[in-house]
Amino acid sequence: MQHIPNEQLAGEWRRLLDQFSPEAAAVLHGVAEQSNEDLAAHFYEQMLADPHAAVFLSHEQVQNRLSHSMQRWVFTVLTSRPEDDLEAVIDLQRTIGDVHARIEIPVSLVLRGARYLKGRLRRLVERQAAEAVTRRDAARLGADIIDLAVEIICFAYSQSHDRNSRAEEAYRLFAVSQNQGAEKERQRAALLDWENQLMFDLAVGSGYESLPRLASSEFGLWFRHKASHAFQGTPESASILDYIMQIDQELQILADAGKEQGSLGSLHRVREQTRSIRFLLDSLFEQANELEAGRDVLTRLLNRKFLPVVMTKEMLYSRQAGGSFGVLIVDVDHFKQINDAHGHDGGDQVLQQVATALSNNTRGGDYAFRLGGEEFLLVLVDVDAQKITQAAEKLRQRIAEDSFRLPQGEVIKVTVSIGIAVHDGHPDYERLLRRADQALYEAKNAGRNRCVLARND
Repeated sequence: MQHIPNEQLAGEWRRLLDQFSPEAAAVLHGVAEQSNEDLAAHFYEQMLADPHAAVFLSHEQVQNRLSHSMQRWVFTVLTSRPEDDLEAVIDLQRTIGDVHARIEIPVSLVLRGARYLKGRLRRLVERQAAEAVTRRDAARLGADIIDLAVEIICFAYSQSHDRNSRAEEAYRLFAVSQNQGAEKERQRAALLDWENQLMFDLAVGSGYESLPRLASSEFGLWFRHKASHAFQGTPESASILDYIMQIDQELQILADAGKEQGSLGSLHRVREQTRSIRFLLDSLFEQANELEAGRDVLTRLLNRKFLPVVMTKEMLYSRQAGGSFGVLIVDVDHFKQINDAHGHDGGDQVLQQVATALSNNTRGGDYAFRLGGEEFLLVLVDVDAQKITQAAEKLRQRIAEDSFRLPQGEVIKVTVSIGIAVHDGHPDYERLLRRADQALYEAKNAGRNRCVLARND
């Protein structure tokens, strides 16, 4: 789905505002200022009356915060003026759309809420002491602004939902452990079969015009129709496609010449190019196994690509089964000093050993991610605050007691700081991650090498 720039949407918003008289805008502004609390309360009452919406909005903190957020939203969109920073207003709508997608609020509920809101706004405008034409235009302006805002929200929702769906499908394929190794060997064998067939045809004196073309071989068909799409954008994929074309051009030159003059040089180039394809193919499959399959190349933990999928899945499971889960954000203490003193090779080896410790101290249902740099994240399932704190403390002690060996044979001690947060029912997993991150900040501020459990809001 194509991204529409903020400036384009801001221009559309500005043109909408310019279509109405200052008098109509003033009436709408007055209603937004005086009645944003009324509009928010009406919206919330109507949405909670819907059993589908109640699933997403029943959490106490959502109830406490929704009214204030709706009041701010109503005031922001309905009092917008052409001279305002409308790109910031657009950003707000995009953020709302992203949150809705993360929480998985159906678009139909958003549209229904907008319908309730426009109806209430129209009735409030009709009570204003203004001419009938001005009141009518003010109601139209308000409805059009809400429609445009909701359109942007839904567009952002669709983009975010599409990204999540692609990641979810990739995770599904990862979870069932597609055998990349078998596919790699099958395609290497197909490439070798083509090369052997080419050499055999030359040995028995087949005409150059009948030599097998790589593009139409089993390997060529697979790479052009499947692999080039799967590996789209990688330099290795582009190079393999170029080599396939160059090899077939060499064979076509030989066929057009109809004689052996220069054939040895051409065949030597074909052999070299085939060898290059084999090398590039190995590189692509290595990347597929590590990156596309969701593994961090250095530590072999899950990379953050699948974090939204896992968090959404655990949120849904918690909502349906009534269980709980929590997250640990683990940060290696003074990692910059390790890098400075022992080089990046030493730092990498420390990260690998920390990752091993994380993997060895988690259960089969838990998840271990590398977030980037020296920061890791664990998702621990079926835990409460006491259990997850005990697990975090056990992990911290194990790492502190371990001896970390560096490439030159040196041995050092390493400690970690851990921020802990337990899911409390709030439907947005980003809030859970922020709480764990804040707890990590407190652990580091308090002297490092410690675990801190996030406080409930």
